[in-house]
Amino acid sequence: MASNPVPPDAGARPSPGMILERLARGATRAARITHTEHLPPRIGSHADWPEQIRPEVIDAIRSAGIDRPWAHQARTSEHALRGESVVVATGTASGKSLAYLAPVLSTLLDGSEAPNGRGATALYLAPTKALAADQRRAVRELAAPLGTAVRPAVYDGDTPVEEREWVRQYGNYVLTNPDMLHRGILPAHPRWSSFLRALRYVVIDECHSYRGVFGSHVAQVIRRLRRVCARYGSEPVFLLASATAAEPAEAATRLTGLPVVEITEDTSPRGELVFALWEPPLTELHGEQGAPVRRTATAETADLLTDLAVQGVRTVAFVRSRRGAELIALIAQERLAEVDRSLPGRVAAYRGGYLPEERRALERALHSGDLLGLAATTALELGVDVSGLDAVVIAGYPGTRASLWQQAGRAGRSGQGALAVLVARDDPLDTYLVHHPEALFDQPVESTVLDPDNPYVLAPHLCAAASELPLTEADFALFGPAAAGLMPQLEAANLLRRRARAWHWTRRERAADLTDIRGQGGSPVQVVEDGTGRLLGTVDAAAAHTAVHDGAVHLHQGRTYVVRHLDLADNVALVEEAHPPYSTTARDTTAIAVLETDTEIPWGDGRLCFGSVEVTNQVVSFLRRKLITGEVLGETKLDLPPRTLRTRAVWWTVTEDQLDAARVNPEQLGGALHAAEHASIGMLPLFATCDRWDIGGVSVPLHPDTLLPTVFVYDGHPGGAGFAERAFHTAADWLTATRDAIASCECEAGCPSCIQSPKCGNGNDPLHKRGAIRLLGELLRGVPEQA
Repeated sequence: MASNPVPPDAGARPSPGMILERLARGATRAARITHTEHLPPRIGSHADWPEQIRPEVIDAIRSAGIDRPWAHQARTSEHALRGESVVVATGTASGKSLAYLAPVLSTLLDGSEAPNGRGATALYLAPTKALAADQRRAVRELAAPLGTAVRPAVYDGDTPVEEREWVRQYGNYVLTNPDMLHRGILPAHPRWSSFLRALRYVVIDECHSYRGVFGSHVAQVIRRLRRVCARYGSEPVFLLASATAAEPAEAATRLTGLPVVEITEDTSPRGELVFALWEPPLTELHGEQGAPVRRTATAETADLLTDLAVQGVRTVAFVRSRRGAELIALIAQERLAEVDRSLPGRVAAYRGGYLPEERRALERALHSGDLLGLAATTALELGVDVSGLDAVVIAGYPGTRASLWQQAGRAGRSGQGALAVLVARDDPLDTYLVHHPEALFDQPVESTVLDPDNPYVLAPHLCAAASELPLTEADFALFGPAAAGLMPQLEAANLLRRRARAWHWTRRERAADLTDIRGQGGSPVQVVEDGTGRLLGTVDAAAAHTAVHDGAVHLHQGRTYVVRHLDLADNVALVEEAHPPYSTTARDTTAIAVLETDTEIPWGDGRLCFGSVEVTNQVVSFLRRKLITGEVLGETKLDLPPRTLRTRAVWWTVTEDQLDAARVNPEQLGGALHAAEHASIGMLPLFATCDRWDIGGVSVPLHPDTLLPTVFVYDGHPGGAGFAERAFHTAADWLTATRDAIASCECEAGCPSCIQSPKCGNGNDPLHKRGAIRLLGELLRGVPEQA
């Protein structure tokens, strides 16, 4: 850690290369950088605003310091004004907001002069509350010269009840999120009738974030919105924005159900970006089964955040988990106190689950510069415009190249140079990437994976649509080809009732409450301080068994709590403040049954399959680990009920002949399959827009349904999320990369960088590294040419 602090915010801003050089001082530090990528600055290309943009709007834009638009901004506006839905997919800080705001503001200004009626309206959808709040601030500043013609207002779960009626009646640029659209606006559409009747534009920001189950739900919410708008005589134009998207027009069309034009050429200028890949060193410790252990990405990122704060470098450290964000902020604060007592208060954590007032205070502090460093989950990733950041540290590969570039783009947003550092976790994919930089820097971002036809997604939205307006056969084309086939099932379940030519929702409860569009399943668990009754926050229902089980360590706002009791009946976790010298990790067991095989391809004597499965999972214990080293201190049994999941999976089988050819004997078989399963789960995010925690796996030396040695990889969401299907279609490349990742790891018998998994329910036993390499090699020899 730096010993001579530079006064924060003092002097000229250092170059990104200089910042990295300071971080890498010392022989051991320099060796941790496996690759440095230099992205040169780019010169911008201007154009003129379309003639239809009102001169008052152009003057307001000029007042904000922008004389002329970039060419991609002008082209986006042209399509919008022609009534064509358009997606602008250009780099972070390329001015996408202005590309859609110019035509929206111009249209709202036109509408404000209408002699009768309310005038035009626009709806803005953001994946996070933070982004919507940030965009309202930006719109207010930009539209201030236009007076009351533009009335931006946030309408989400944090909006006070007394303000909601004003928003419905007078707001003409309403900023919300898909959750509120699903639960609050569409079910109450008669109260929004004047707004919806005048709706001209729907802006969908950060559209690449709508993937997997969440994206599939949002696609159906948007179809419900289009249907209700048609009822009131409007047909809004959709304007989508994404800093990172592959085949953006195709993805936007899947999301909206409409033809969409794409704008992908980025004509904005860009400062230099220095991007370093950083691998923490091996420690003297040994983990499960005696495997060598690397220093954790959490500890390494806390060090880097500390050093950057000492240098006065404004930094956001992106962390994959809520606990990790809290822990990194806590460690950095403790280390900064040793250097300068004024610095700990300038570093904080930011994550989902905070109360609204806590989130807003942190956002203001980051905007103002009061905070030098922030350890944040992806709740801050999506578009919060924080000008003046110098560096981004990414603690572990975020799961997709799209998210990686999104996070890296948070720095340098004022056009200056920026530093990005990816700190590898002890994980197969992270290790592979820091030693194969071409997989990051020479490949396009992933295609967005979503499946709106998933019956677990579609069915509740058909019910919600029927409760909004009676559902007819004419609506089936809007909701997709699977809609008609689900109607008899919904009738049999007494969810819908057919009368004459339409289906009606007849129950007393709200149809919108049938599903959680975030795919979390069930009501969130409230985290309550025992003794005081104070609500600390919430935990998603799906994560409750692993995150707030009895004895779990829970971090909140830098304070450490231990869960005294998890009450599943009341969805409450009672916690008490404590200071244990350890963290906790849940262990579980998993069994899987094949329900239906959709597709089967021979790979030599083996088979590659895709279909439906039922997964039974039970959290059975938890480990206590030392905070910094990860060393296991002990294991405690838990008594939690099993949970079942019907989902989609890809699986492959091998025969006795293939085992003989691979020289895998019966004693090695379980370990070889288990190792291949772990590594393939770790590598799948390179080929599908998923996270390791979105998917699961099971390996069995003799599975009762296949009667062969089998490895399964399944989607961790009811009905599937599209990830296993993507794995099936890219299996040759996916499993080749898996074999290469295991083979290239320098460990002797397997470690967290290749075949050990942090969520293994069997304590990473058995595992057989060499057997997995030979087994995958033999399987891949049978890949058909067309694969």
